[in-house]
Amino acid sequence: MAAPDFFAFFSEYFGERWNALLPALRGEAVYETIQYPGKEPYYLDEASAFAARALGVEPGMNVLDMCAAPGGKTLILAGALKGKGSLQSNDRSPDRRTRLSHVIENTLPEEFRANVTVSGYDGVRFGMYRKEEFDRILLDAPCSSERHVMESEKYLAEWSPKRISHIAITQGSLLASAVDALKPGGQMIYSTCALSRMENDDVVRKILKKRKGKVRVLELESGIPGTDKTEFGLQMLPDRCAGRGPIYCAKLEKLEIEN
Repeated sequence: MAAPDFFAFFSEYFGERWNALLPALRGEAVYETIQYPGKEPYYLDEASAFAARALGVEPGMNVLDMCAAPGGKTLILAGALKGKGSLQSNDRSPDRRTRLSHVIENTLPEEFRANVTVSGYDGVRFGMYRKEEFDRILLDAPCSSERHVMESEKYLAEWSPKRISHIAITQGSLLASAVDALKPGGQMIYSTCALSRMENDDVVRKILKKRKGKVRVLELESGIPGTDKTEFGLQMLPDRCAGRGPIYCAKLEKLEIEN
């Protein structure tokens, strides 16, 4: 019963567009290659690469990649720092953290690795213990990841609309933590590879209410044809973006509060 529920849910959600989106999700993704001389290549969906670059990291910044594994976005952030400043690449899962460390070690040149630290904290703790510390934060939040769910009978059988709601609660906690860990004037990207607004715009809407007057949404432009504008950000889906995505991202800025 669960597998038809998945397809029925998104057929209703997207309407006629689902007829084009479904085969695009099952098709090949479009990757860019990240490779430095003498190092292993890493292949990252071009939409995911956009989300990392949209953070606007510059050398000398203090940066947090809150849910960093498997590591593709960390590679882009480290490359933008050019060995100056600091990057904390965090993931609470030991198995995913092992893969993250492998990617950093085998893909980044030594001069870019020197200022990267791998940690395994629960992301919701940064807002409590690292308040107003980071110039930039990337929160590529754990999500429903429907493109991968479709590849597994097991995951299809476990899927339900209630699962989306539960995941959205966790995403909201992570986003609140990220906002609290940002310096005033600092910026962050909230991104997911989820399809529905419940894990995307709805999560951003809640943080704007929960942290009212402390954070604002910044405009984003992808430059990729077919990108959909949403209420608070943008979404790239493979049917209109030539195989890229799914990626949703919104850019937020911590406001400077006058005394």
